[in-house]
Amino acid sequence: MRDAWRHFVAEFIGTFALVFVGSGAIIHARVTGSPTGLIEIALAHGLILAVMVSALMRISGHFNPAVTLSLLATRRIEAMMAALYIIAQVLGAVAAGYALKLSVSDATFAATRGGGLTIALDVTAGQAFLVEAIATFFLVFVVYGTVVDLRGPKIGGLAIGFVVAADILAIGPLTGASMNPARSFGPAVASGIYEAQLLYLFAPIVGALVAALLYEFLFMRRGREPVDHGELRP
Repeated sequence: MRDAWRHFVAEFIGTFALVFVGSGAIIHARVTGSPTGLIEIALAHGLILAVMVSALMRISGHFNPAVTLSLLATRRIEAMMAALYIIAQVLGAVAAGYALKLSVSDATFAATRGGGLTIALDVTAGQAFLVEAIATFFLVFVVYGTVVDLRGPKIGGLAIGFVVAADILAIGPLTGASMNPARSFGPAVASGIYEAQLLYLFAPIVGALVAALLYEFLFMRRGREPVDHGELRP
C-alpha cells in the first residue's frame, strides 16, 4: 500500500508541475503577445518535464495517460497500477488548472482560456489528429529508447524533455501539441472550455500505442523490467 501511495503522489506531483508550468507559460505568452512565445512555451514544457522525470523516474515518471497505456499494452505495468497512475495524472492536471486560476485574475484566465490548447482555424480535425498522433509517437518512442529499453542511454529525462520541446516547436501553432490527455484535460476543466477534448484524448493514445508496439516487437531484443517498475524500498 505504501508503494502504491508513493507511485500515486509522484504521478500527481509530476503531472501537476507539467500543467502548472506549461499552461502558465501559455498564459504569459498570450497575455504579453511575445514574439518568442512559442519558444518560451516549448522550453517551459521541455525543461519541467526533463527535471521532473529525472527526479521521479526511480518511482514512476509517466505524467501522461498515453505513456501509461502504452506500457500497459506491452505488459510493462499491471492494470491496477496503470489505473492508479492515470487517476493521479488526471487529478494532478485538474489541480494545476485550478491553481493557475487562483494565481491570475479572472479576466486574464478567461482571456487565455486558462492556458488550454486550441486547434488552429485552418487545421481540419483529421489533420489535427494526425499531427498529435505523430508527435506522441515521437515522445513514446524516445521514452522506450531511453528509459524502458535497459540497453538505452541513461540520460534521465533529458531526451524526453527535448522531444516534447521539439514537438511543440513543430506543431504547437497547429494544435498546441498536447501529446498528453491529462495535460489537455486539466485546464479544460478549470476553464470550462472542452474544445476538441476527444481528439486530445484519442490521438495521443493511438500514437503512443503504435510507438510502443513498434519498439517492443522490432527494436527490443531481451530484458523486461518488472511489471511494477521495480519494488520500492524504504
